[in-house]
Amino acid sequence: MCGNNETESYKSFAQVYDLFMNNVPYEEWSSYLTDLLTEYDVREGLILELGCGTGSMTELLAKKGYDMIGVDNSGDMLEIAMDKRVSSGYDILYLLQDMREFELYGTVKAVVSVCDSMNYILEEEELLQVFRLVNNYLDPGGYFIFDLNTIYKYKQIGDSTIAENREEASFIWDNYFDEESCVNEYELAIFIPEGQQGLYRKYEEIHEQRGYRLETIQGLLEKAGMKFITAYDAFTHQGVRDDSERIYVIAQESGK
Repeated sequence: MCGNNETESYKSFAQVYDLFMNNVPYEEWSSYLTDLLTEYDVREGLILELGCGTGSMTELLAKKGYDMIGVDNSGDMLEIAMDKRVSSGYDILYLLQDMREFELYGTVKAVVSVCDSMNYILEEEELLQVFRLVNNYLDPGGYFIFDLNTIYKYKQIGDSTIAENREEASFIWDNYFDEESCVNEYELAIFIPEGQQGLYRKYEEIHEQRGYRLETIQGLLEKAGMKFITAYDAFTHQGVRDDSERIYVIAQESGK
């Protein structure tokens, strides 16, 4: 995952990220994403994943036959992704870059971004810059598919505390949502066992995400030179609802 305040975020959490994300049905998500790509006739070729994190989705898309590039600005996350690449043998190119400034050697057939990576961009102007870069590096008529957590979801979480205790590691998540700015902040305390004495090392991080209205996203995409195609309630082909918690947005390159 990559975003505005992500340079330090995920530094310690990278060690246990996959452990705490094991409830995410990546196989199902990748099938849904592949179905969308196929629907727009992207059946093979070079695909860029922005905010690839530890490479879970990147690996699955490579397994489905796509040539993959993964971009993330967390070196710790990419180290894990590269370990996975060694195990799988897939020829994936990983780049340590900020999505607001990423550079490629050429264009790609599609750009994808999942697991709410785009929500980490907190300013509209910076999100517009990401969209412009995506448009610049897409093949003519190429597609951009990404997901977003909705404002509705952040409101539902609200001010709350989530905790999980496991043998391998534990965490406490204190969540705060500001309805005026639509910024969701969570303070994360991670406890990782160390040694044989029942001791734990504590790591603390602060993460921020912003919820965007679909009309805002549509306007920014069009300002960046892309054509807004549609948006779906996540993992369906139904329109976005007032109570959608995650949505998928599809846009197309329509001129540099």
